[in-house]
Amino acid sequence: TIFKKENFYLINIWASWCIPCREEHSYLIKLKKTNIEMIGINYKDNKNNAKEFLDELGNPYNKILDDKNGVLSIKLGAYGVPETFLVNKEKLIIKKIIGPINDKNFNDILKLVK
Repeated sequence: TIFKKENFYLINIWASWCIPCREEHSYLIKLKKTNIEMIGINYKDNKNNAKEFLDELGNPYNKILDDKNGVLSIKLGAYGVPETFLVNKEKLIIKKIIGPINDKNFNDILKLVK
């Protein structure tokens, strides 16, 4: 399993072709410096394009899952990209962000994990 009991997890659904994903990426880089494990789900993307995206902007993720056909994201309840789920130590989704992370979402996440 990718979940450890003591951690919070941020599951972020993203793609290299997604403009709002670029906009939120700096927030993900900042969140990497916290006690949150970052899991990226690369949605319907080309592997080389995804790698170039992360090479350019930085890789905030501890683990990246490849969702070529979108099934994993749909099972999570996602509607599109980007979408982010904050999962607590009990493995419950405690915050869902539809669209790019912004200042308010970023601060909400920090409050929830303290």
